[in-house]
Amino acid sequence: MSTTAAPGSTAVSEQPISGQPKSEQPGAGLLDVRPLAGALGAELWAAGGGALNVNALDDEHIASIREALCACHVVVIRDQHMEVSDVARFGRRFGELERHPYLGGTSDEPEVVPVIKEPHETVNFGGGWHSEMSFLECPPMATALYAVEVPSFGGDTLFANQQAAYIGMSDTMKGFAESLSAVHSAARQYGRGGEGDRYSGRRSAMTVNVSDDAHEQLTHPVVRTHPETGAKALYVNRAFTEAVSGMRRHESKALLEMLWRHAVDEQFTCRVRWEPGTLTMWDNRSVQHYALNDYHGQRRHMLRVTIAGDRPR
Repeated sequence: MSTTAAPGSTAVSEQPISGQPKSEQPGAGLLDVRPLAGALGAELWAAGGGALNVNALDDEHIASIREALCACHVVVIRDQHMEVSDVARFGRRFGELERHPYLGGTSDEPEVVPVIKEPHETVNFGGGWHSEMSFLECPPMATALYAVEVPSFGGDTLFANQQAAYIGMSDTMKGFAESLSAVHSAARQYGRGGEGDRYSGRRSAMTVNVSDDAHEQLTHPVVRTHPETGAKALYVNRAFTEAVSGMRRHESKALLEMLWRHAVDEQFTCRVRWEPGTLTMWDNRSVQHYALNDYHGQRRHMLRVTIAGDRPR
């Protein structure tokens, strides 16, 4: 697919913006896949147009959802009726669940994290572009988020396709980025003096554990390869990436600022509007996300699980 440049802009790629071939629909025969945007995202319905019941899917349907996830990066399943145990069970269909190192889970399913903002609170959780827990040696493969209660307006989640962001770079920049690694840490979010510490009294509905462990650092490649599809993706994010390895501070700061901005350019994004009963799953190996905080005075209650992944390569 060729890309035609608008006046004053530059054509960035001769490939599909999603980084995936368009010739075959994922989950063909079992799922009705309805794209959300050109860059990424799809709503999944049963073949023929009816609602899926994720509490009663067979292994073949789960395999089709995983195929759609790898191809579309974000999948949205509407009209679900799920309890905490159902959310955990759904996540386990895709792999081992993991506990968030700095957030408290439910008493029955500690891997399930309630993500809540009460009407009196002004700070939300996830309110900035980030790649899920990239500060871990093995960040999660995917996240599933279920909407229990949503505001009457606002509270959408934005997603950015990092495979498309990689494709959208020049060949020169691709080669340069592929030669680099970067340092990741949870310090700015969960360390002493970080956001979790500063906002502890303003985000009372959630248990956030501030820890010295959050200051530990590890290194990941700036461009990672998807273990299932082989597609390359940009892998730096503003929340957890601290520096490019081997660079002076001003060099690293300038390069990361450019990459962070490029990674979430509008052409690489989609938007999910939540309804009660919406279940959304995204591939952390290929996307960043951003929970919008534009619904002050209203309550938002979600249930979140993450599925264990491998080390970025």
